[in-house]
Amino acid sequence: MLWLKRFWDPLAAGEITVTFRRWKAPQVLVGGRYRTPGGIIEVEEVAIAEAHEVTDLDARRAGHESAAALLADLPDRPGLPIYRISFRLVEEPDPRAVLANSAELTDSDLADIDKRLARLDRASSHGAWTRQVLDLIAAHPRRRAPDLAQMVGMETAPFKLDVRKLKNLGLTISHRIGYELSPRGAAYLTSRDPDPPVSGGSG
Repeated sequence: MLWLKRFWDPLAAGEITVTFRRWKAPQVLVGGRYRTPGGIIEVEEVAIAEAHEVTDLDARRAGHESAAALLADLPDRPGLPIYRISFRLVEEPDPRAVLANSAELTDSDLADIDKRLARLDRASSHGAWTRQVLDLIAAHPRRRAPDLAQMVGMETAPFKLDVRKLKNLGLTISHRIGYELSPRGAAYLTSRDPDPPVSGGSG
């Protein structure tokens, strides 16, 4: 689920437990777990709400000052229903983080990573990219994403999307500025290249 940056910290603190969205149809399921910038949430209830039913209490639980402010923030799509989604923050490690820290790779693990990276390369509109980006991050840890994107001749937004795909495989870690290989990613590169790129620093 997408969230504006001002909601990230309250989400991580468990202060936001409700959100309102204008959707054609529900895009989340009760019991489903979804990643947010503040952690993983589990949906507890999904219901249609009329605008006049949105209360100030709901608004505060959603991170807004008032019901009026919340409604003003919703997309201007009056033909679409408003969905009220209540959820709880899941107090468990992000599975991606657990995966990223697993550096003991078996032959089966390596083959699976090879297969998944090859699938990403085949699906790409700009050709094979996964190994190039892994090597780039290895050589330039914590370097600004726009700088890295420029090095491979890409716009920043699609470059970040590609890196997110690597993160979903547990191969990279995101920082406030830039990225670095996870223990899993470093182990994978070492297994495929005994002489990985030398770090160029984070500047």
